[in-house]
Amino acid sequence: MVVKKICGIGAGYVGGPTCSVIALKCPDIQVTVVDVNHEKIAQWNSEKLPIYEPGLDEVVEKCRGRNLFFSTDMRSAIQEADLIFISVNTPTKTFGNGQGRAADLKYVENTARIIAEVATEDKIVVEKSTVPVRAAESILHILRANHKPGVSFQILSNPEFLAEGTAIENLINPDRVLIGGHDSPEGRAAIEQLAQVYEHWISREKIFTTNTWSSELSKLAANAFLAQRISSINSLSAVCEVTGADVSEVASAIGLDSRIGSKFLQASVGFGGSCFQKDLLNLVYICECLNLPQVAAYWQQVIDMNEYQKSRFSTKVIVSLFNTVTDKHIAILGFAFKKNTGDTRDSPAIYVAKSLLDEGAVLHIYDPKVQEALIMENLMASNNPHVKNRIHVYQDAYSAVENTHALVLCTEWDEFIELDYEKIYSQMTKPAYIFDGRKILDHTRLQNIGFIVQTIGKRLNRIPVSRTWGSSIQL
Repeated sequence: MVVKKICGIGAGYVGGPTCSVIALKCPDIQVTVVDVNHEKIAQWNSEKLPIYEPGLDEVVEKCRGRNLFFSTDMRSAIQEADLIFISVNTPTKTFGNGQGRAADLKYVENTARIIAEVATEDKIVVEKSTVPVRAAESILHILRANHKPGVSFQILSNPEFLAEGTAIENLINPDRVLIGGHDSPEGRAAIEQLAQVYEHWISREKIFTTNTWSSELSKLAANAFLAQRISSINSLSAVCEVTGADVSEVASAIGLDSRIGSKFLQASVGFGGSCFQKDLLNLVYICECLNLPQVAAYWQQVIDMNEYQKSRFSTKVIVSLFNTVTDKHIAILGFAFKKNTGDTRDSPAIYVAKSLLDEGAVLHIYDPKVQEALIMENLMASNNPHVKNRIHVYQDAYSAVENTHALVLCTEWDEFIELDYEKIYSQMTKPAYIFDGRKILDHTRLQNIGFIVQTIGKRLNRIPVSRTWGSSIQL
């Protein structure tokens, strides 16, 4: 069988971009993305897509209506497809066994049941969502228990290794494509069919095949290793602040070692996003279930260090502002978990904002890609007038910082580097503070303007002469 029609179930950050690039690179394949959320599908069919990702708009515009379609008619898309991607949400469980750690697979299970109910011909079913090891086995049990006579399924694991903000580039020019399947003639044939889809634009040398369980674990392991590097450099940032070392210099020095490399060694307020914390928690839970407590504790420490970093940064803001922020106006620049995305899942900015709200601060928030409704939802302010009245969302950075006591930078948007900080200083209450949680600003220049500057992993001792109070204090 040659794959002619693909159905992608789940129109989120994984399913939408992945299927769009497949449609772009495989003009001979019809790709249909389906979702039960009518509003989301309507957005995919509009000029304003439901997610922001550089380059995605152009890809969708080229393919939509040609060989790329977005629909809520899941049953028809499943019935017609040769190959089905499952790209539904796999959040961390909020109750029951494994609460706060295990992956909740209810959406994956429901999708498998629909596929079994609808399919009247053989299908290749591909895990695209991040799932626990041996989840494919669970999917196969559901399909076999509910399928129609004469219909067979092959389950593949094809995890995504996308970084939000560069997802289109990651899809077009990936480091590798990983496909896991069952070691049987039928399983190997299914792997080959999916590989041929990718071979439309990716060389065979980059397509790596494994058994299903190795593929599933590789996804969790990749995110765990990346998160580990961030927590490792953040742990050293605390040492730098006490000793007078500069964490950027330390990172550069160790990054020059070819055995280590320079990537993911940028100290910051902490990591966020949809994958790192969720996948780490899932890995910890799996290790506990396998009676590997030492391994579970090892990976739990990566999470604990990230929580410590966020807490340490928030405390630094409060302590620096004379140990109280009650009724003080504080600007939060950046709410997404990283630049070039509108995703706020597990964003460090949420932790910082909530900490300041708990201390009685009034927040002025600006992010170029995060909508006000999502900010309010993340801060649980929509139905809480006491909190809602202390949150103000702005459409530009200059409006956000006006008459504030401090500016807290939480996301490394490029535009924040280019701001006119002379103008910002003139608009702020004095003494004016900047807390750079991403280490992207010119701290010496800011100090010369008059700001009191704090950052991550570097002790800035000099407090400049104030333009308004005319005195100099040296620490």
